[in-house]
Amino acid sequence: MSAQTYLAYDYPLLSVFWSILLFFLWIMWFVLLFRVVVDIFRDDEMSGWAKAGWLALTVLLPFLGVFVYVIARGKNMGRREMAQARAQQEAFDARIREAAGGAGRTSSIDDLAKLSDIRARGDITDEEFRRAKELVLTGHGPAEHVGSTTRTPGR
Repeated sequence: MSAQTYLAYDYPLLSVFWSILLFFLWIMWFVLLFRVVVDIFRDDEMSGWAKAGWLALTVLLPFLGVFVYVIARGKNMGRREMAQARAQQEAFDARIREAAGGAGRTSSIDDLAKLSDIRARGDITDEEFRRAKELVLTGHGPAEHVGSTTRTPGR
């Protein structure tokens, strides 16, 4: 070979494999470290002094601190994460239900249709229908509550 060198000869395939493996292990280490730190702050059962102690241990002696934390409290890390995910999902579902209007709430169109059916059956008078319709259109009450309290006994 001449003075010209090739990268493949200087850095063989096995060295590339080990470099990639070490890079991914390094990334995994940081992910684990950050998950432990987040779990320390997330745990509501732990006192402030215990949180400070675990945090100091993971910052001052990161490998030992993280491994001891995972051994001592790792079983509940998953439970706490699942509880937080469940709480976030429930909050999201509640927000969607609120934005969509909920399944239990009826629109004014539905209320007016019910009022019309009640009047057509003869359960309320035209005057009661007019007052109930005004309540529904102004948003002061659903039609079903108005119709159920103003029933005339002769019909």
